[in-house]
Amino acid sequence: MRFDAAVLRSYEGPFAVEEVILNAGPGDGEVLVRVAGCGMCRTDLAVRRSAGRSPLPAVLGHEGAGVVVGTGGADTGLSPGDHVVLSFDSCGHCRSCLGAAPAYCDDFAALNLFGGRTENAARFTDAAGGGLAPRWFGQSSFAGYAMVPARNAVRVNPSLPLELLGPLGCGFLTGAGAVLNSFGAGPGDTVAVFGAGAVGLAAVMAATAAGAVVVAVDRHPERLALAEKFGAIPLPAASGDLPGRIRRLTDGGARFALDTTGSAPLINDALRSLRPRGHLGLVARLHTELPLDTGTLDRGRSISHICEGDAVPALMIPRLTGLWQAGRFPFDQLIRTYPLTDINEAEADCEAGRVVKPVLIP
Repeated sequence: MRFDAAVLRSYEGPFAVEEVILNAGPGDGEVLVRVAGCGMCRTDLAVRRSAGRSPLPAVLGHEGAGVVVGTGGADTGLSPGDHVVLSFDSCGHCRSCLGAAPAYCDDFAALNLFGGRTENAARFTDAAGGGLAPRWFGQSSFAGYAMVPARNAVRVNPSLPLELLGPLGCGFLTGAGAVLNSFGAGPGDTVAVFGAGAVGLAAVMAATAAGAVVVAVDRHPERLALAEKFGAIPLPAASGDLPGRIRRLTDGGARFALDTTGSAPLINDALRSLRPRGHLGLVARLHTELPLDTGTLDRGRSISHICEGDAVPALMIPRLTGLWQAGRFPFDQLIRTYPLTDINEAEADCEAGRVVKPVLIP
């Protein structure tokens, strides 16, 4: 079958929407999905800075949602017509996957970032027959269709706005999962969120829904206004003595802090803002050494990296859609939609901070 997709051919060049070809139907354990919408995530754009480790040309996109149009057998658990949200890929049989921690799959990097699944890779080509890197994050969903392992397709209620649900598979799942899974935040807890982008604002919404007191730190007034709308106490990043101000706002320090920025100074501020035995979670990938100031890990404070919100997508995505239906996780207010043909405009708006979460509509 032939359909349009956004192809990235060079690390510096623009996306080009062009015709691609899928030369075979779903194999065992696979489903073919007609994409209704796909979120644009910072991880997609980070390919440009991957030092050549992510192979090109490729069809990126890993926050897809759509309708199943074909399956590779009854064992997929899905049927044509099912509405699904697509999440990250995992092997399903390593110790982490068997231990309900698929984000820490032994093959996570290979499957999601550095080439994807290699079986049947040659069936996905451009119109001239040239090969395309197989299944970014198990999806390659900046496209009209995506061939995915059934393992990372989560059935959702068909009454939900399908074209908007894709970010629940990665960005929103990461922020909300960090709060609800990694921290287990609940009523009476205090959470400081550093960076009010898509991941940070999802964390704010989840913490508010859990009954926690939330402080949001960002340098952009419009992002702080959104965080305040979703229940957080806004705090400009340029405020003097951030740790001291957070400790005063949280009656002695936050129990949990989440950094989405990857900024070493803010990470140190986050640690200093914690109460004794507080926990700082990092979700941004660090590309340089992280110097920690003297005393920041004293008194039982801890720091860890959180991948994909410690989530099992098949459990977490229905939880988030349920919160949305209850009016407690209004993620749709962060989204602006673009036609797939406007993908380069969406990227520019995302990089400039003019939009929190772009969603591309094929």
